[in-house]
Amino acid sequence: MAVKIARQPDKIALLGAPTSAAAMSPGHEGAPSALRAAGLVERFQSIGYEVADYGDDPTQIYKPDDESPRARNLSAVLSVLEVLKPRVEQAVKSGALPIIVGGDCSIALATVAAVRRYFRNVSLIYMDRDADLNTPATTPSGCVDGMVVSHLTGRGAAELVRFWGEPPLVREPDLALFGVDRLDPAEEQVFNRSPIRRYLACDVKRVGAAAAAQAAIDRIHGNGNEFVLHLDVDVIADFQATNYPGSDGLGLEEVREALELFARQKHLAAIELTAYNPTKDPDGGGAKLILDLLAGVLGSRLKALREAAPATEVHLGVAGADAQASGGGSVVDPGAPRTRPVEPGEAQSREEPEEHSESAGATPAAGPPDAAGDPEHSDS
Repeated sequence: MAVKIARQPDKIALLGAPTSAAAMSPGHEGAPSALRAAGLVERFQSIGYEVADYGDDPTQIYKPDDESPRARNLSAVLSVLEVLKPRVEQAVKSGALPIIVGGDCSIALATVAAVRRYFRNVSLIYMDRDADLNTPATTPSGCVDGMVVSHLTGRGAAELVRFWGEPPLVREPDLALFGVDRLDPAEEQVFNRSPIRRYLACDVKRVGAAAAAQAAIDRIHGNGNEFVLHLDVDVIADFQATNYPGSDGLGLEEVREALELFARQKHLAAIELTAYNPTKDPDGGGAKLILDLLAGVLGSRLKALREAAPATEVHLGVAGADAQASGGGSVVDPGAPRTRPVEPGEAQSREEPEEHSESAGATPAAGPPDAAGDPEHSDS
């Protein structure tokens, strides 16, 4: 019997993936603990969420790997994915919104694979200043972090392509790169022949962040398919607490505007945040910016979902109902018993791919731009 995911609009499942194995230097692995220390859980509570804290995976730190110069630290990267995937599966199955805090961008493979455990058609919004379209054959550095999108779409190192038994994890037309501002020459060639949806930073700025975000959702069928939202914080112009900051690209308000539209979609299946490096954030200003950004975006999501769905469709547990009345949330053990009885149609099985049940949804706030204003370069 298939699992039916009963969505819990007021619940978050928080997972930490402390890894820098796919990067080219250590630092990213400290992000989950640093953001927790900055008050991440408390901020989610303060805007009305109940938080199930699943804790952190074992730490993996970047190490020089001269024996594999075309794809460094593959074994460590694969170890991260194998540990993270079943934990994200558990979070998805709970009905809460999984938020995975990395680490480097390689965690996207585990997140998408976990969501695909329960949903047949999964799309991806990939917000990143870089396209991450290199492969071991084209990389200038051997940095696996710069190959993530290639691995998601079935190209690259065999060990990572085979992480999902039937690649690709995401079909190219169901993947949108959003906010890209840096491309290696080999990545530009991929752009010229690939159906991957792309919304370059310059085009997002031209048509407006909300219009571009709505176009991206429409193009990847995010208003029908479940989708994962990947946020690499280096997409934010002048954000310094990351390994490769840039002064061009999307401003903070443009990132916020796009994220709010993405987050209001009822088919949002998981969010992951990557590339924050606390060693480059001595005064904690970068952490505060991230917390403010997430709190604003997720507060907007909760409000939209509550307004869009009849009260009978919003499955609130005891703690969630209390939070709705008081404006606050609570932390719960993810292994604790459910606070409401299992409803008919929610029998659980792990034997076959599962369909999902529809639940609280949001009506997109902005329509797509017209053909002349669509920032996607599908014919480039």
